[in-house]
Amino acid sequence: MRAIRCVNYGAPSNLTLEEMDDPSPRDGEVVIETEAAGLGYVDALFVAGTYQVKLPLPFIPGSEVAGKVVALGTSAPGDLLGKRIMALSPRGALAEKIALPAASCIPVPPNMSAEAAAGFIVSYCTALYGFENCGHLRSGETVLVLGAAGGVGMAAIDVAKAMGAKVIAAASTDEKRAAAIARGADFAIDYTNPEWRKELEPLTGRRDVDVVYDPVGGDMSEAALRCLAPGGRHLVVGFAAGAIPKIPLNLALLKRCSIVGVDWGGYIRANPADNIPLLKTLTAWISNGRINPEPTASFPLAEAPGVLQRLLDRQSIGKPVIRFAT
Repeated sequence: MRAIRCVNYGAPSNLTLEEMDDPSPRDGEVVIETEAAGLGYVDALFVAGTYQVKLPLPFIPGSEVAGKVVALGTSAPGDLLGKRIMALSPRGALAEKIALPAASCIPVPPNMSAEAAAGFIVSYCTALYGFENCGHLRSGETVLVLGAAGGVGMAAIDVAKAMGAKVIAAASTDEKRAAAIARGADFAIDYTNPEWRKELEPLTGRRDVDVVYDPVGGDMSEAALRCLAPGGRHLVVGFAAGAIPKIPLNLALLKRCSIVGVDWGGYIRANPADNIPLLKTLTAWISNGRINPEPTASFPLAEAPGVLQRLLDRQSIGKPVIRFAT
């Protein structure tokens, strides 16, 4: 099979396509013929060796996969053979085949493409968990999404609109703001403008925002927190800007607001069964058209190194997906 393999930490653009042996399933595993693989910023950090946890070398990058089950290990459920599934794995998605535990396989809804399924689980489950469980978002409230043109931000726009919120997208370029509007945001602002907070006033009726969805961190976090209305919720999703902000806690006191960490991965590791209702809600929304998780762009496997490099350089728009010939 063909695969992208990382043998040394460094620039993702240096990765190459290699021929490797097909995987064999161990007890409880299945082999998936990959149809699409979703890539995120963390995947690029793993390749660069700059994430807080380093994957042992060598490894195949990519943590989200969609495809068809083509082989079963001992004790793997027989009814999975031939089924279309999506799954998460710490590594291995950028290969034509991957062996994964059968328990990690999630059926793909009939009307969902492989490309959509490959970029769906992390971003959309995080968004729904964040808004529903952590932020208690209500229909009619206003959400400010930072980093709105990334894969995480695009999913947040989609889910917030499905929940009946008004969405203001914050992004750094005209192209990114246009992409956020195309995804469903009601308004878009340039948060690289030093006066960007003033742009919010006419959009919110001068009452500020109810929820901030923040996968960016850095200098943007405090400015966004200052935009919260009393009783607002600042959802901390990640730190794509690189710097972890130091928030003056007097702001939380004076605004009577909450700062809430959104760690969907940690939540489901502690409460695995609780992810089932999240997935049921999201797949129902796909079926009735309330959300549209189709990626903004897909690329062939040979272009994966360049895609990862653009993610690392903050040049990517939306959730990039690698498509495989099947």
